[in-house]
Amino acid sequence: MSASEVRRGPSSPEPAPAAVPYALAPLRHPRHGAKVLPEHARAHNRALVLQTLFHRGAMSRADLSRETGLTRVTISDLIAELIADGFVAEKGVREVSRPGKPAMLVDLDHSGHRIVTLDLSGPDTFAGGILTLDGTIVVRREIPHPGADGDVVGTIVAFAADLVRDSHAPVLGVGVGSPGVVDDAGVVLTAPNLGLTGFDLEGTLRRALGVPVVVANDANAAVLAEYTFGGAGDDVILVKVGRGVGSGLLSGGRPMVGSRFAAGEIGHVTVATDGGPLCSCGKVGCLEAWISVPSLTARLAGADDDARTGVLRDAGERLGIALAPVVGALDLSEVVLSGPADLLDGPLAVSAADTLRTRTLAKVHEGIRVRMTEQGQDIVLRGAAVMVLSGQLGVS
Repeated sequence: MSASEVRRGPSSPEPAPAAVPYALAPLRHPRHGAKVLPEHARAHNRALVLQTLFHRGAMSRADLSRETGLTRVTISDLIAELIADGFVAEKGVREVSRPGKPAMLVDLDHSGHRIVTLDLSGPDTFAGGILTLDGTIVVRREIPHPGADGDVVGTIVAFAADLVRDSHAPVLGVGVGSPGVVDDAGVVLTAPNLGLTGFDLEGTLRRALGVPVVVANDANAAVLAEYTFGGAGDDVILVKVGRGVGSGLLSGGRPMVGSRFAAGEIGHVTVATDGGPLCSCGKVGCLEAWISVPSLTARLAGADDDARTGVLRDAGERLGIALAPVVGALDLSEVVLSGPADLLDGPLAVSAADTLRTRTLAKVHEGIRVRMTEQGQDIVLRGAAVMVLSGQLGVS
């Protein structure tokens, strides 16, 4: 299937429900006092119940009423609806020692639906996963990148379709993390690694699969995984280092995408006034030319321990130089690194933190953390699942 064929679509396409933009996700901890319009009240209350169960785990209807501030009648009505829809299940009675009828516990039916996710950011492979509603990956696959001369779009569509077929449960939606700049409608504005420019990947997949689809930049997906599953704070930048360098930003628990959907594109910020390596973009001294995996690997080839430490500390200093204005302007509390731990964890991370502290306001940012993610290689797959959960259920 060629890009032009997919762009045209079938002669009589079956409409599929669209995903609500993930950037509209609520904060991780629901607010009870916010004003809600009557026509939106039921959807808000439904999302509030699901969000509470997602983060608090099994509880009784009375517990939910106290936690959310909703009446017991409203909770009972919503739980009955969510059980019928397959999103909530009764988990048995609570063990108690005091007299009286024990309460029935309810929780998310984690296996009642599946989420299909794709990570298109790998230099040589595409990764795909089938996940439960709690972010557990039950199936993980990789396929070769078709290359510059291959059918990239057809490969992506076929891969996603195979995963949807193998889900063995209703599919809540498909989430995709793509390299490059992606707008809020899932159009890939530019992704040189995929050979796509101005391509409606979200619409293409939605027409082909018949399920809700959401497509976003891979680093923006990754920071959502760190926020939802990795314990990151509300004000964080995640720097994703691979073939290129990008970052995802949260401020006040909300994704920042920018007016041109390029917030976090720090890879081509120049971090040297003393020359430096030539970048693929044609400039000299870009951050990506200093700290991308291919660049670091080449500079470390044949280096002894002392030389290796020097190269990594230099790369960390360059990263700190690029991040200091961002941290200062947005008052971020932590920096999370995602990529090969043997390169990023250790001298590079320590040097980046030291540089940040010397280049920002000491009394404010002296405690800023620079750490590795614990999400590993699946961070984009899990972040893409958060996008689907947020768009379809209001859970983040």
